[in-house]
Amino acid sequence: MAIYHLSVKSISRSAGRSIVAAAAYRAGQELTDERQGLTHDYTRKQGVEDAFIVAPDGADWAQDRNALWNAAEAAEKRKDAKTGREYELALPAELDGRARKELARDFARELVARYGVVADVAIHEPGREGDNRNHHAHILTTTRTAGEDGLGAKTRVLDVASTASAEIEHMRGVWARQVNMALERHQVEQRVDHRSFERQGAAQEPTRHMGVSATALERQAARKIPGREPVTDLGKQNAEIRERNRVLETARKAVEKASALFSGLEKKARLAVGLARKIGQRMEREREAERQRQELARQAEIRRQQDIRAAEEVRKAADLERNRSKDLSRGRSRRSDRGYDPW
Repeated sequence: MAIYHLSVKSISRSAGRSIVAAAAYRAGQELTDERQGLTHDYTRKQGVEDAFIVAPDGADWAQDRNALWNAAEAAEKRKDAKTGREYELALPAELDGRARKELARDFARELVARYGVVADVAIHEPGREGDNRNHHAHILTTTRTAGEDGLGAKTRVLDVASTASAEIEHMRGVWARQVNMALERHQVEQRVDHRSFERQGAAQEPTRHMGVSATALERQAARKIPGREPVTDLGKQNAEIRERNRVLETARKAVEKASALFSGLEKKARLAVGLARKIGQRMEREREAERQRQELARQAEIRRQQDIRAAEEVRKAADLERNRSKDLSRGRSRRSDRGYDPW
């Protein structure tokens, strides 16, 4: 099942973090932080499938990862400055590597187009321990716009509380649409939703965020005894939540199956009623046609009988006329025999 995940975090000096180090780790490369004079070498890091930079038109200089992130460090003067942002994305395991790469690139382009920043994309394969479907991408962006001459103004829309939440929610929706479009293009039925279970109206309980420490403990325990029960409180809570969700999902599917069965029976019943109605209508038409045929036959019989009677009357009249003519002829013959001569 396709999984939705998008989180946004800041890379801040107040937390003791370096954007140069973060970029080196995610891309699996060696970068030198010129501000601190430190070299961060992660060339032996495994699991980095690809890394590339998407920059605004004209900002070709930003394709140099070392130059880009040192420029981001140099542009900030405050000790608590935010030097970068990180978008962590879950890439659908249902897609192949090329499709996942294009999907991550599309989202990076959206960030560049909307905020005018530079996006540094690193695609990671699933870890050797844990879920083997966990393909994901880390996208580091500058906190300033980028142009031909370097970095410019701060993207305050993501720094101010009144606008940041709406912007992040918007980008979460963009990512969900892009994932669903990619799944549809590759004829994958599953879809993702960026909304919470509560907003979706789904009777499903979200798991709790494990954090780095609890996740490390669970992985360590899994290495020792594969398939063992969770060892941390958070791990146990999440296992219980997943079990409850499994039961709910099983019940939901059973209800859907029963509903589909009832719907099928209801449809068949409607078809049967419709068929019976059509049969009844056809029988009624046939009965009406038979009544009309019988009536026509009766009328024809009446006319035939009338014709017979009329013919009989004509015959009788003709017989009478013939008899009368015979009688007259006989009467004249008798008078002639007696020699009667009126003159």
